[in-house]
Amino acid sequence: MAKKKATKKAVKKVAKKATKKVAPKKATKKAAPKKATKKVAPKKTAKKAAPKKATKKVAAKKAAPKTPSKKVTPKKQSAGVVKAPTLQIGDVAPDFTLLDQNGKEVSLHDFKGQNVLVYFYPKAMTPGCTVQACELSKSESSLKNAEIVVLGISADPVKSLKKFEEKEKLNFTLLSDPDHKVIESYGSWGPKKFMGREYDGIHRQSFLINKEGKIVGVMHQVNTKTHHDDVLNFFKSL
Repeated sequence: MAKKKATKKAVKKVAKKATKKVAPKKATKKAAPKKATKKVAPKKTAKKAAPKKATKKVAAKKAAPKTPSKKVTPKKQSAGVVKAPTLQIGDVAPDFTLLDQNGKEVSLHDFKGQNVLVYFYPKAMTPGCTVQACELSKSESSLKNAEIVVLGISADPVKSLKKFEEKEKLNFTLLSDPDHKVIESYGSWGPKKFMGREYDGIHRQSFLINKEGKIVGVMHQVNTKTHHDDVLNFFKSL
């Protein structure tokens, strides 16, 4: 019996030692990922702070394009100055001397004592300018009876004007102003728009000058088909 009790005690001691050795496994449980989660937390705060700085930078970029808009203003001012007519009714028509289609010098003062139509057109042998010139040419007798001299002015060279005269059989004076000095002096040069494109060129305008050399009428809107009749009717109404 004593031996059995001794063996039982020995077994209990072995069991106790075994359980004590297993105990350290509980220590591994203490290294649970709870501490690791605490370390990750600062990263979340850093991410929240980052977008705030980014939004400030974006705001500055949006505000930047406001400055270039100021550079556009000079264009509006220059366009407004050119559109305004430089000559008014009652002004003395500026004198000029230009070469005609035959290369001969022609001056405005040569026609003092007669009514004069000085009309500016964009370019010889183009559709609208051709219609306008041909209708004036057909009205030769009516214009002469009203003592009206016709002077057409463009920036075309003399050779082009001669071709224009011969092709359409025109019977009035065409004058060449390649430097557009006279065109500018009458306020007929400036910005234009065609097919969405902007450029500087001649505005189709007419100035009606009486026998004393004064401007009695200005046509800023010219109908190429009825221009000849509009001019005749105007002088008849004086």
